[in-house]
Amino acid sequence: MRDRSTRRHRLSLKSQLSSRASTDLHTYLDHNATTPVRPEAAEAVARALAQYGNASSVHRFGRLIRHVVDGAREDVAALVDTAPANIIFTSGGTEANNQALMGHDGPVLVSAVEHDSVREVRADATIIPVDANGITCGETLDRLLWDAGGGSLVSVMLANNETGVLQPIREIFAVARAHGAVVHCDAVQAAGKMAIAFDDLGADVLSLSAHKFGGPPGIGALVVRDGFDPELLLRGGGQERRRRAGTENVPGIAGFGAAACAAKAGIAKFGRLGALRDNMEARLRDAVSDIVIHGGDAPRLPNTSCLGLPGLASEIQVMQLDLAGIAVSAGSACSSGKVASSHVLRAMGCENETARSAIRVSLGWSTEPRDVVRFIDAWIAMAQRRDGKAEKRRSVA
Repeated sequence: MRDRSTRRHRLSLKSQLSSRASTDLHTYLDHNATTPVRPEAAEAVARALAQYGNASSVHRFGRLIRHVVDGAREDVAALVDTAPANIIFTSGGTEANNQALMGHDGPVLVSAVEHDSVREVRADATIIPVDANGITCGETLDRLLWDAGGGSLVSVMLANNETGVLQPIREIFAVARAHGAVVHCDAVQAAGKMAIAFDDLGADVLSLSAHKFGGPPGIGALVVRDGFDPELLLRGGGQERRRRAGTENVPGIAGFGAAACAAKAGIAKFGRLGALRDNMEARLRDAVSDIVIHGGDAPRLPNTSCLGLPGLASEIQVMQLDLAGIAVSAGSACSSGKVASSHVLRAMGCENETARSAIRVSLGWSTEPRDVVRFIDAWIAMAQRRDGKAEKRRSVA
């Protein structure tokens, strides 16, 4: 019985998706979860798939593949303004974050708004509090580092994946460095959306992920400063200068490089998404007086808006917008299936019910103005339905 019910559910879902796909009403505004693969990246992946050989082989086929990997390494390095030798290819941002933190022997301090792939690496990590806008305070970090007693590692992200809030990273890392701490920066959400100069940030290690800016999923990088050797997670091979064992994911690496090149060329254009986002928020404020824009008073990525609609749970909003043909999320995509409110918003001081009413709207390289207009119309209509139901309940009472 259960098997038949499951099959019927799958067929129903397949029918719904097929029906919706036949319309032109689908609007994708969940780019912080993943963004569509850029044509340049798809072409690079296809070309790499048509080749064969092992990059560690010395014959002609191996040399051709090595040339693909080396070229992509140069493009990824250029995205964050560093030397190609500083790039270690990984399976994604999560592996890069794990490699950065797992091997450290001393105390580890992470900000309260970090991604789970940082927060959950070390159960003994000290949490660095943030203010109401999600900003890490340098003075607080200074006190925590004095208490830690030396030999620490500090991990603070460049841009938050849920709110888009940017950390004053150079100031924070200057404090950490004054204590002799190793410094890690999760730049997964920021790379390709803003200019990054790795050497200027003051970090020892930095994490990247290709699928956040138009590359294929399943490929990322750990960027390391000259002379810094991260602990090995994978052993048994000499790849990546003996810093990450395993045969290279050449199609993924090729797509990563192509996406990095395209993203770097389009940084200024991406920045103009801020005007679309700001206009969207202004129109929503005018229409709904009790809207909450989390992190709205802090510097943010130009593409990200975390919106609260009190009295309507996040998951209900996501489903209603999906029925209207619009894809957004209720926070980090890596937390899908969780009913609990966002740890990011709780760290910012939001009460549980307030945090439970937040959704994330994130624009991307393929977003057009009409996509934002569709979202505005659907969100306002959803808020009006909420108000209508509340008024009906009051009249009945």
